[in-house]
Amino acid sequence: MATLVFTAIGTALGGPLGGAIGGLIGRQVDASLFGPSGRSGPRLSDLKATTSSYGSAIPQHHGTIRAAGTIIWSTDLVEHSQKEGGGKSASSATVYTYSASFAVALSSRPIRDVGRIWADGNLLRGAAGDLKTGGTMRIYTGHGDHDPDPLIASAEGALSPAFRGTAYIVFEDLDLSTFGNRIPALTFEVIADEGDVTLAQVLEGLDTKVETSLPLNKLAGFTYEGGALVSTLSTIDSVYPLALDAGGDALTIVAADTVPAEPPVLAQSARTKSDGGFGPDNGLQKKRQASDSDVPSALRYYDIARDYLTGLQRADGRAKPGRDRTIDFPGALAAVDARSLANAAAERAGWARETMAWRVAELDPALAPGTIVRAPGVAGAWRITSWEWREDGVELELLRLPKMPGRQPVADPGDARLPPDLLAGPTVLEAFELPWDGTGSSDQRRVYAAPSSAGAGWSGATLYVDQGGTLITLGSSKRRAVIGESTSVLGSSPSLLLERDATVSIALAAEDFALTSATPEALAGGANRALLDGELFQFAEALPLGPGAWQLRGLLRGRGGTEAAAKAGHGSGSRFALLDDALQSLDPVSVGEGAVQILTAGLGDATPVAATIANPGLTLRPLVPVHPKARTHAGAEIELGWTRRARGGWAWRDEVDVPLAEQQEAYRVGLGPVASPFLSWDVTAPALTIAATTAAEIAVDHPGQPLWVRQIGSHALSDPLLLMTLP
Repeated sequence: MATLVFTAIGTALGGPLGGAIGGLIGRQVDASLFGPSGRSGPRLSDLKATTSSYGSAIPQHHGTIRAAGTIIWSTDLVEHSQKEGGGKSASSATVYTYSASFAVALSSRPIRDVGRIWADGNLLRGAAGDLKTGGTMRIYTGHGDHDPDPLIASAEGALSPAFRGTAYIVFEDLDLSTFGNRIPALTFEVIADEGDVTLAQVLEGLDTKVETSLPLNKLAGFTYEGGALVSTLSTIDSVYPLALDAGGDALTIVAADTVPAEPPVLAQSARTKSDGGFGPDNGLQKKRQASDSDVPSALRYYDIARDYLTGLQRADGRAKPGRDRTIDFPGALAAVDARSLANAAAERAGWARETMAWRVAELDPALAPGTIVRAPGVAGAWRITSWEWREDGVELELLRLPKMPGRQPVADPGDARLPPDLLAGPTVLEAFELPWDGTGSSDQRRVYAAPSSAGAGWSGATLYVDQGGTLITLGSSKRRAVIGESTSVLGSSPSLLLERDATVSIALAAEDFALTSATPEALAGGANRALLDGELFQFAEALPLGPGAWQLRGLLRGRGGTEAAAKAGHGSGSRFALLDDALQSLDPVSVGEGAVQILTAGLGDATPVAATIANPGLTLRPLVPVHPKARTHAGAEIELGWTRRARGGWAWRDEVDVPLAEQQEAYRVGLGPVASPFLSWDVTAPALTIAATTAAEIAVDHPGQPLWVRQIGSHALSDPLLLMTLP
């Protein structure tokens, strides 16, 4: 007796395939197809998070799909402490962060690779294979020839498993600081196979012999989570109609909607004399379902363009009145392909409301269930869904097929606001010392680092100083400092007034950096301060010239006692740094004295990046006195005077002298070269009177030589101020 061969697994099991269920030959086919009870097939849902539940099933992935994993091994969290913060206007703090090492199982069948990885919805690994945070990662594709992971082996010893046959990833010392110091919810772009998914891939490994060459066109990814195969086939059939034949020694699956160019024609229908049979006069019976409630109006799926988030495409691109029926299909598709499949499913379901029973006196062996045929005198193409022997002939059940393929409209995946995939570019580093700003202790150097990068994906770097071959951690910075270099010459300046027409062109290190203009009131409050080599200056206007290129106009030169650098001017290629809160303050005790090298290394740096501290000693160097006075009296006596300035005393207050920032007030007046004067006088007041006899002697012995004064500070001497030149 022939078994029922069917094109659907039937509504009796709750599946969407439709049709009646027939008996299958052999317990083996039955067990493989229907499987044990209590397990369901794939379901469309929001992306799951990585779990660590004992006994969790590890799915099989096909094509390319985004999926969660199962943590199969881990270490305890490792605590790290380092100093952070300490910008120009903020104090530093010790911050504790954690890292972890763990392994995540992805698939119970081999895969080709792993693409992007998401952590809490943000990218942890980009398309270029770059980790967005500290740590390392190793991929095991699940083949049977790889050794145990060395980290797991070092922790577990001789009993370390190799997890052969399971594709998994090992994260080593993964930085958890950006995830609240916890292991985040991870999802992975699993690249299991090349090209579209095929039905043969989904069914591989079954005990039952299955014959199929059915491609699942445009299906980029699919996950088999176990359970009865009937549920999986039912899910696939909702979008890719299947015709199944279990009448032989193998389960044969073909496409159920492919109409051949010349479909076979059924034999003429046979009449019957039996009571209760259909079509006693003509051997056929046609039925049409009045309601269209089973016609789907939309398809939910995983959208490739939305990073595999759930998408929805409506048949014909519009919502229909009344209650919708939506197909939930857990496959990865492009939006246009999902729209086409939704249209085709709606078209098939609409025509499938028309069915026909056809009786023949003898069955043609070539017309197996699933075969698409034509019937004499009846329009359209029909698919045989089942057949059954009767006393008065063979009764065939047929389903009407659409007249034409589904429409191929344009579709839009929608705006998902996906996280950007930014590469962590190499670090660019500047380090310098700045004048004392008047806050805190006047006896501590103000040393700053300005780490930056041309790429917006730069996630920060840790700063170090080399102390006798030992690296001392100075802290870390996660903000890119606005740095660059000049592309024009900036001439000499007396540093007296706002130079409204003075300009300098700057090329910033990154095109996304921006500078802003400031009002005169804002300038007076300290806005738009910048460093150009050794000169501090302020700018009133910032004019964009192109990507990363700016012209600064309206300059206040020689700020913070850097008049000497302003007087010297700057050539093209001078280093520029905006003095804002993105700077990283460095502990002067840890840094040490002099022009020390600062080192750093970020995620995008193959080797450490070094920068020598510019302007060493600038913080503790006293300021040059101002307002020189020199008067020669009738008896040739020389009376010298000047006005002191103090570090940190940038506000000039009426009727009050600037405060003294040094331990005592002291000056050195010299004659001749500054480095090796012919004569010098140390005084404790901003004045010196040279007696007439001494004045006459030095005029004869050192004609044309300068007389200058330097303030003697607690830690250094100021630059000289010219008082007069001997005749």
